[in-house]
Amino acid sequence: MQLRSSPASPFGRKVKIAAHFLGLMDRITVVPADTTDPEEPLRRQAPLGKIPALILDDGTALYDSRVIVEYLDHLAGGGLLLPPGPARFDVLTRQALADGIMDAALLQVYEGRFRTPEQHSPRWLELQAGKVSRGLAAFESRAGAFDPALDAGAIALACALGYLDLRFAGTWRAEHPGLVAWLTAFEERIPAFGLTRPA
Repeated sequence: MQLRSSPASPFGRKVKIAAHFLGLMDRITVVPADTTDPEEPLRRQAPLGKIPALILDDGTALYDSRVIVEYLDHLAGGGLLLPPGPARFDVLTRQALADGIMDAALLQVYEGRFRTPEQHSPRWLELQAGKVSRGLAAFESRAGAFDPALDAGAIALACALGYLDLRFAGTWRAEHPGLVAWLTAFEERIPAFGLTRPA
C-alpha cells in the first residue's frame, strides 16, 4: 500500500502512528505528495487532491485520515483503535474534536502561506484561533480521563498538539498543563510519535 502524505501533515502523521501501533507500517510505503502541484498524481488518485490518501494494492484510494485509520484497524483485526459498543462514540467524538483543532490550525497557516499580507483577514484568523482555543480547553478539562495510548482519539489529539508545537511554537502549553502531562505520557508510551515527528 502507498500512503500519499507530507512530513508536516498532522493528518498523515495520525495515519502513520496508527499503522505503527497496529504493526502495519511495514506494509505501507510513504510517497510524498505536493498538494499545490496541478500535475500531482494525487489529484487522480483522490479527487479532492488532499492528504493523506491510502492507495491499496488494487489501486483503490481511501481518504481521509479517519477512513484510513478505521481501515487499518480493520486490517489488524478490529476494535483496537476504535472499540465496539458505546465507547466507540467517545473515541470518534474525541477524534473529531482533535481533527477540528488540526483543521483550524492549518487554516491559520494557509492564510499566511497562500494569501498576501494585505489579503489577510484578522477576523478569519481570530475565528480559527477560537476553535483551537475551545478545543484545547475541552480536552484540558478531561486530560486525565482517557488512556493516552489506546485509541484513535488519543492519536489524533497527540498529532494536533504536535502540529501546534510545530507551527505555533508550542504556545498552547502555558495554559494547558494537563495536556502537557498527557502528551508527555503519550510520547513515552508510543514510540511512533517520536518516529513520525517532522524534521
